[in-house]
Amino acid sequence: MAAEGASDPGGLSEGSGRDGGVDGCRTVYLFDRRGKDSELGDRALQVPERAGYAAFRASVCQTIGISSEEMFVITTTSRKEITCDNFDDTVKDGVTLYLLQSVDQSLLTATKERIDFLPHYDTLVKSGMYEYYASEGQNPLPFALAELIDNSLSATSRNVGVRKIQIKLLFDETQGKPAVAVVDNGRGMTSKQLNNWAVYRLSKFTRQGDFESDHSGYVRPVPVPRSLNSDISYFGVGGKQAVFFVGQSARMISKPIDSKDVHELVLSKEDFEKKEKNKEAIYSGYIRNRKPADSVHITNDEERFLHNLIVEEKEKDSFTAVVITGVQPEHIQYLKNYFHLWTRQLAVLLYIQAGLELLLFSFSSLPSKCWDYRHIYHYYIHGPKGNEISTTKDIGPFNNIDIEISLFEKGKTPKIVNLREIQDDMQTLYINTASDSFEFKAHVEGDGVVEGVIRYHPFLYERETYPDDPCFPSKLRDEDDDEDCFIPEKAARGKRPIFECFWNGRLIPYTSVEDFDWCAPPKKRGLAPIECFNRISGALFTNDKFQVSTNKLTFMDLELKLKDKNTLFTRILNGQEQRMKIDREFALWLKDCHEKHDKQIKFMLFKGIITRPDLPTKKQGPWATFSAIEWDGKIYKAGQLVKTIKTLPLYYGSIVRFFLHGDHDGEVYATGGEVQIAMEPQALYDEIKTVPIAKLDRTVAEKTIRKYVEDEMARLPDRLSVTWPEGDELLPNEVRPAGTPIGALRIEILNKKGEAMQKLPGTSHGGSKKLLVELKVILHTSSGNKEIISHISQHGGKWPYWFKKMENIQKLGNYTLKLQVVLNESNADTYAGRSLPSKAIKFSVKEGKPEKFSFGLLDSPFRVGVPFNIPLELQDEFGHTTQLLSDIEPVLEASGLSLHYEEITKGPNCVIQGVVAKGPVNSCQGKNFNLKVILPGLKEDSQILKIRLLPGPPHRLKVKPDSEILVIENGTAFPFQVEVVDESDNITVQPKLIVHCKFLGAPNLPVYTVDCSSSGTSILTGSPIQVQNIKKDQTLTARIEIPSCKDVSPVEKTIKLLPSSHVACLHIFSVEGQKAIQIKHQDEVNWIAGDVMRNLIFQMYDEGEREINITPSLAEKIKVNWTPEVNKEHLVQGLLPDVQVPTSVKDIRYCQVSFQDDHVSLESAFTVRPLPDDPKHLKCELKGGKTVQMGQELQGEIVIIIADQYGNQISAFSPDSLSTLSISGDGLDSSNLKTTLEANTQSISVQGIRFTPGPPGPKDLCFTWREFSDFLRVHLVSGPPTKLLLIDWPEPKESIPVINGRQLQNPLIVQLCDQWDNPALVPNVKICLIKASSLRLVPSNQQHKTDDKGRANLGVFTVFAPRGEHTVQVKGVYNKSTIEGPTIKLMILPDPEKPIRLNVKYDKDASFVAGDIFTDFMVSVISEGGSVIKNINPTRISMKMWKLSSGMSRPPANAETFSCNKIKDNDKEDGCFYFREKTIPNKVGAYCIQFDFMIDKTNMLSSEQDNYGNHTGMDLVGTVVATIKGFNEEDTDTPLFIGKVRTLEFPFVNGSAEITTLVLAENSPGRDSTEYFIIFEPRLSTLSRTLESYSLPFMFYNDVKKQQQMAALTKEKDQLSKSIIMYRSLFDANKQLLDEMKCQAEEAKLKEAQLRNELKAYNIDIPATQQIPHIEALLEKKITEQNELKKRPRRLCTLPNYTKRSEDILGKIAHLAQIEDDRAAMVISWHLASDMDCVVTLTTDAARSIYDETQGRQQVLPLDSIYRKTLPDWKRPLPHFRNGKLHFKPFGDPVFARDLLTFPDNIEHCETVFGMLLGDTIILDNLDAANHYRKEVVKITHCPTLLTRDGDRIRSNGKFGGLQNKAPPMDKLRGMVFGAPVPKQCMVLGKQIDLIQQYRTALCKLNTVNEDLDNQLQYLHTPDMKKKKQELDEQEKSLKRIEQKLGMTHMRRCVEPLCHSPKIEVTECPIPTKRMRRESTRQNRRSKGDVPN
Repeated sequence: MAAEGASDPGGLSEGSGRDGGVDGCRTVYLFDRRGKDSELGDRALQVPERAGYAAFRASVCQTIGISSEEMFVITTTSRKEITCDNFDDTVKDGVTLYLLQSVDQSLLTATKERIDFLPHYDTLVKSGMYEYYASEGQNPLPFALAELIDNSLSATSRNVGVRKIQIKLLFDETQGKPAVAVVDNGRGMTSKQLNNWAVYRLSKFTRQGDFESDHSGYVRPVPVPRSLNSDISYFGVGGKQAVFFVGQSARMISKPIDSKDVHELVLSKEDFEKKEKNKEAIYSGYIRNRKPADSVHITNDEERFLHNLIVEEKEKDSFTAVVITGVQPEHIQYLKNYFHLWTRQLAVLLYIQAGLELLLFSFSSLPSKCWDYRHIYHYYIHGPKGNEISTTKDIGPFNNIDIEISLFEKGKTPKIVNLREIQDDMQTLYINTASDSFEFKAHVEGDGVVEGVIRYHPFLYERETYPDDPCFPSKLRDEDDDEDCFIPEKAARGKRPIFECFWNGRLIPYTSVEDFDWCAPPKKRGLAPIECFNRISGALFTNDKFQVSTNKLTFMDLELKLKDKNTLFTRILNGQEQRMKIDREFALWLKDCHEKHDKQIKFMLFKGIITRPDLPTKKQGPWATFSAIEWDGKIYKAGQLVKTIKTLPLYYGSIVRFFLHGDHDGEVYATGGEVQIAMEPQALYDEIKTVPIAKLDRTVAEKTIRKYVEDEMARLPDRLSVTWPEGDELLPNEVRPAGTPIGALRIEILNKKGEAMQKLPGTSHGGSKKLLVELKVILHTSSGNKEIISHISQHGGKWPYWFKKMENIQKLGNYTLKLQVVLNESNADTYAGRSLPSKAIKFSVKEGKPEKFSFGLLDSPFRVGVPFNIPLELQDEFGHTTQLLSDIEPVLEASGLSLHYEEITKGPNCVIQGVVAKGPVNSCQGKNFNLKVILPGLKEDSQILKIRLLPGPPHRLKVKPDSEILVIENGTAFPFQVEVVDESDNITVQPKLIVHCKFLGAPNLPVYTVDCSSSGTSILTGSPIQVQNIKKDQTLTARIEIPSCKDVSPVEKTIKLLPSSHVACLHIFSVEGQKAIQIKHQDEVNWIAGDVMRNLIFQMYDEGEREINITPSLAEKIKVNWTPEVNKEHLVQGLLPDVQVPTSVKDIRYCQVSFQDDHVSLESAFTVRPLPDDPKHLKCELKGGKTVQMGQELQGEIVIIIADQYGNQISAFSPDSLSTLSISGDGLDSSNLKTTLEANTQSISVQGIRFTPGPPGPKDLCFTWREFSDFLRVHLVSGPPTKLLLIDWPEPKESIPVINGRQLQNPLIVQLCDQWDNPALVPNVKICLIKASSLRLVPSNQQHKTDDKGRANLGVFTVFAPRGEHTVQVKGVYNKSTIEGPTIKLMILPDPEKPIRLNVKYDKDASFVAGDIFTDFMVSVISEGGSVIKNINPTRISMKMWKLSSGMSRPPANAETFSCNKIKDNDKEDGCFYFREKTIPNKVGAYCIQFDFMIDKTNMLSSEQDNYGNHTGMDLVGTVVATIKGFNEEDTDTPLFIGKVRTLEFPFVNGSAEITTLVLAENSPGRDSTEYFIIFEPRLSTLSRTLESYSLPFMFYNDVKKQQQMAALTKEKDQLSKSIIMYRSLFDANKQLLDEMKCQAEEAKLKEAQLRNELKAYNIDIPATQQIPHIEALLEKKITEQNELKKRPRRLCTLPNYTKRSEDILGKIAHLAQIEDDRAAMVISWHLASDMDCVVTLTTDAARSIYDETQGRQQVLPLDSIYRKTLPDWKRPLPHFRNGKLHFKPFGDPVFARDLLTFPDNIEHCETVFGMLLGDTIILDNLDAANHYRKEVVKITHCPTLLTRDGDRIRSNGKFGGLQNKAPPMDKLRGMVFGAPVPKQCMVLGKQIDLIQQYRTALCKLNTVNEDLDNQLQYLHTPDMKKKKQELDEQEKSLKRIEQKLGMTHMRRCVEPLCHSPKIEVTECPIPTKRMRRESTRQNRRSKGDVPN
């Protein structure tokens, strides 16, 4: 619709150019179709504006070239003939005409008619009305505004800051006519872009850019979240349609950024009509280009508002303003009257719905149909995540849009609304009521991408949180019909689809997606309930790859593409796209949302299931009843006061219980439910109401409810009014004497208002009831309350409630007079659960004055003369105990007794005190008396008291006989008769009545005692009276008394004592001749050893020293201790048995003679000491070991003494005796003998015993002195080990042949020997082997030590070494010294059976043509000995071929493999394998052939030659040429070989050439003292390449004398070389040792630091000083703590264990395991109770043995009879884990029972036992947890037996309950319970102790290593080492001089001996190499000067 060319809308025909019409002319196109030969094309005619038909016809004739007379007609294409009448109306510019013969002529050929089809301006002006008419009759105004906002969003898409869009409603009539302006701060438009905007349907894909020359196409924006790219101004129609729908004119004002000009374009309906009327080009016009804020062109008063709008341009860098004028009147009214409504709908809610419908919705209950078109730009305003109200957002690239709507009216304040501030649009509600979201992405074919989000709106207690939408109401409620609340609500979402659809971030309101297959409600219940699927909302965000309608109301193909089978859905997690099963991920997400976020009413305290007959039949049951619910965090319980809402009337009451429809059990979450309420106050409303729980008022305060109840309660009876009209008022808590009357009572019933009442107040629920008053008098006793008076009074109308006087209250006690209001009919004292008014008066009744008495409880017994009390009990007239208040003197009377008393007490306790009775009672048991008591003044004044009177307390003693002097014999006892009497001389008794008799006048006399406590009289006697050494009569005094009775006087008697006639003493005598010598008691008698003491006699005497004749009866009582048998007849004669004297002087004999009878025990003893006899023997004794080492002196000394015949030492030596002592022995070395006389011991000491070297064994020593001699045997053993010898081994000088890889014939056994070759029996000496590195022995690296015999068996070795002679030396280390051993020579022979290479023979001259046949290959296996190995299986030989490529040295996996052919008869060579007729590959190239021999399953021998210098070329034959050459190649004067030849040839066979001797010819040429070389050059014709020659240097001398000098220098050089090697070895060893010591020190330091850090982990710090003492103290402390923990009492198994007499018995099951937890130990022990006593054995034989021993009583379990495949896996997870995932969440801490066991030992066997016994048994906390666990497990697998820590058991079949499945308490198990393990702290202490011990060891090692390192450093700086270093330097200088003399070149100087010393390898040595070097260094340190100079 360009303005240019509007007057030339037509086009040109083919072949006829058209430059447009000439001014004032019309162009007409004429087709001549009169005949077939007419022109095909048309002719263009220029018809002047004022020409007529005649001129036109003439012009046609002239143009066509026909005569004007010819007949033809000119018609239009519709066959309308052109005439003079219609010429001007028909012939228009650009019309097409026909030249025909007639009007109805057929058209002979086709023609082309030019047309112009520019649309009518109504296409533009009325386009909005036509387009939006499709909006289902809705008001299209919001669509128009949305189109303008689309354009502004696109224009501001590149803004860096805020994108501001303003919609101004300019309805102020003072500023002009109404207008609507849409202004944005976008990038603006250039004039060309403004022109493009005006073109109808010029979309963004064809629109030109900023510059006229820019014809580039549309560039799609980069992808952004939610496709919020603002690319929504799309089709080029929306803006034009919108402005002409809103008004009649549009003014576009725009300024692009970086431009100085403002461009302005006006389009109006009025202008279009004017152009049409004037026949002007309608789609043409002008763009005004002006400076900003220039409004001079605005002259119309109707547009005065534009001045203010244009002035605002100054502050803007770029902008676009759309100003619409001529606004439709209905739009003005709507925009003004409903400003707040449509602004909220347009912008954030942005309803795109009809204003009329919204108006109807406001005034009616619900419209017939309502569309929710809110939130079109929700995500443009709030960003990709939407309007999250709880989140503060910074302005960013996706939420920086600011849309503001303002309304300006005359005389009113402008109304301004910012759409960002509106918070109640649907998307905001969706986002902020959702608890979680599920994001996904869909990829459709092509580039279509859909981002999706699903939000979950949880159920919260009584309501769904899914937002209600006015267009889709979720439910219709009728407030009057909501009683059936147990029916669940309708779905939360209702019939609304899940997904709203957004295109490039903009809502497409008419398109929604119901669901997808993976998020639709399933047909069967899935992981989440069905209702959860109705709690989700969602949104789909597409890019522009999906088609939408031009009005942006409908998607064309979205749902079709999304539900295509090729659409791929992926989930978005943490912003990352992940491919997974979308249906399962959604189901898991939905289940998780349901579990986490849905909060229903929690019904608690389940009571049972009931049926409610008050409901309709279908609703009667089942109903679960509960006592409490939790609703929205608040708990409602039974008894709680509540109020209802939405009930008529409102109910106030207390909760009775809750109902929930359904069969439930336990706590449950559910919706709905009902509550049963007891109406309050129950006194007025004795009713129960049931209402839905939702009708509980949750906002009302409990105090409000209580106030209402209290107000209602004020109408009820409240209290009683009591008066006493006739007196005798009963006061509260009054104390009244018994029988006092209570006056008459007058009662009134009052309510809280103080009003008297006789009836209950009337209620709406029933009539009033009469009230009565009940009087009760209640006596309170210990056995309970007793009702003694009860009356009921009613109100008489004229008289009040009345009760008469009461006089019958006599009983003592506490009383209550109770007045109670009761109901007339039922006598109930409560109404509706509330007590009616009552009044209680408490009073007490006490006793009256005394009228009679009785006796109280007396304290017996009553004794003569002892005061006692008589308690009296006084009583009133009713028999109540009372008190004595007046003075009374009682009278006491009794027959035969004298009585008197002290006083009588008054008060509550009346007692006659101090009553004393005296008189005879005849016996200790006492006598009965009647005691009469009289109290004058009482009605009943006397009472008789019966008492029993006992004797009184002791008063004196009576003793018989009565005489004062008594005579007795010493040693006899005397009896006394004693009686204890009271003051009335009655024999009396009392406890502890003990009579003593003490004798005075001599020491140690007995004391007689007798107990008279029971009888009062007895015989007093005791032990005999015995006085020592009494020779004559003696007087004693006997004092008799009672110690416990100080008041009783003692009695004394005089006793005369006579001497006793019994045996008193015993004497022993020794008779020598006629003389008897007394042997006193304890005398010591010296007697010759071994002799006999004879003639011993004894005598006995009495106390008067009179000799007693010995009678046989006395002889029977005499005993001796030195012999068991005694001659009784000799004893009667007074003779004693002979005494044998001991033979040893050290043995002293104790001899005793004793006599014992009933009176005395006597003894007399003496000691016999033996004396030595005469000298008889010489005795030698060895002090120390009997072993003497060869060459060493005997350790210790030999002591020589002289002894008698019994070996007793005799002092016979003197200093002269040493000379007469002689010592002899075989091989005795007497050179160092030393003899010494020991004077103090009278012995001779001999030292220095040594033997000359000889065979070891026993050696006898002979010692002689005078005529005495003695022998002593010692054992001579071998000396210290100094050498090693081989046992059973060939002569070491000869080489031992051994085949390589074979074992030695004999084991290598070494024996330690001393220097004389005697075997040294020294154990634990370390043995090692020294060998060259080329020799390998198997086994290696084994430690060997000598045994007790000094031998070490190194075993049989397998030898691997190159061919030739090798040596092995055995060495030992003893006391840090090296013991050299023999050197073994081994001659290594090749193994004739060991394959080492393959020999391949073939025709090497053959050519290999592709596709041909290979030549024959002959392969043989060559042994180590060079021979062909025969008898090989042909299948072990193979041939491989592959194409050669770079870097491939081994055959690839796809290499072609061939087998060898069968051997033919004509094959002569044995042991060869033939590969014949193998095909050559077809492709030309380099190939590799390899032959392989399979040695075994793992080793393969290939035909390739290796590159490691192994012997090869065994099949090569040729010669080796030896040539002598000089140092320079030009030197021709060289020596010659013998025969005067320069070269010699030697044969080369089988890969080697043997060169035996090379001799130079005499007088050979050559320069003296010059170095020459012998060059050995191989010449091998069969070898394609040249081998490198070998060079051998030598020195040439042609002078004999000089040769001798040179030989001497050479010898000296060799000696120096050896010495230097030794020195360097020494220094190298020291350096290596020093390095190793440093490494060891570093390692020890690291180890110490590591252990220190580990100790710090246990909070153990080691101080820097005094470490070892601190560690020792810490270690002792930890060990003490551990021991204390171990001693603490813990649970033990008291079941006796079975004796483990063999290793096959493990013990009883109860002792095999331990359990820490007490509860688990109890239930597991009970579960295994039948097996606890079972003995477990390893074998069936051991089990059978126990069975036989116990005769079958002991149960046994052998482990070898268990089927182990069925045993459980101890690492298996619990059943609620499936495939590593948690199938359900258990509670109760489930764990396998076997995992709670710990085994002290035999862990593997114990796991087998308990795995079989317990299986997969699981233990949990309680029965509820176990039942829940089993219920869930059986859904997926078998459930094992379950135990609980409370002692319950659920068997594997599900059975539980009963005594069989309930464990008894721990004490009932009788000790058959698993013991508890050692506390864990004990284990921790054990780890700490082990760590501390390791640290102590490491610290000691660190100190030792550091000390060794310091010593080594000091040693290296000793003068000796410095001297050796100096000697090395001098020897090296000397060697250099000698080499110069010898003329050796610098290159060939003797370097090899110094730098390439032979490698020494230590194998099979138990000591590390570094330790050997250290020991050798220490030896070098000790033995200075060993290195030769």
